[in-house]
Amino acid sequence: MTRIEGPRDEEAVRRFVEQFALSFSEVGVPRMAARVLGALMVADEPGLTAGEIAERLGVSAAAISGALRYLLHVNLVLREPVPNSRRDRYHAPDDIWYTAAVQSGVYRKLGDMMHQGVLAVGDDSPAGIRLADMRDFLFFVQDEMGALIDRWNETRQEKRPERAG
Repeated sequence: MTRIEGPRDEEAVRRFVEQFALSFSEVGVPRMAARVLGALMVADEPGLTAGEIAERLGVSAAAISGALRYLLHVNLVLREPVPNSRRDRYHAPDDIWYTAAVQSGVYRKLGDMMHQGVLAVGDDSPAGIRLADMRDFLFFVQDEMGALIDRWNETRQEKRPERAG
């Protein structure tokens, strides 16, 4: 990927954050949480306070508070105290995507839910066969996640040796 040199285009950044939020809301992330995550992803600072996020997005602190609670709950954002202050600083870690995928166990949880459906409809019915296939796929993805992350770390190391870890 080519790095574009020059000053940061704040209008383009703002449009990106809104498109980011729209895309994430289409897959189930609450819109304000998606906007907050987008704002954190494009921040060059090591983290932002809730007030700074609210200012950048032009929204109320209350809206940011709820969005941050959601993002903390799903492990997409980390919170750190601001030294000598009662405020916290929030940031999206560099390894956010694969850490969230592994730590959440979302595929295992969904697979367990599909298994309950199999038990409810019977494993030899057309619905049971369909649900079992989905269950087995979800368990497969969860089980393969560790190997996938190892491969990603190797690829990441090759692309950006200074960021690997």
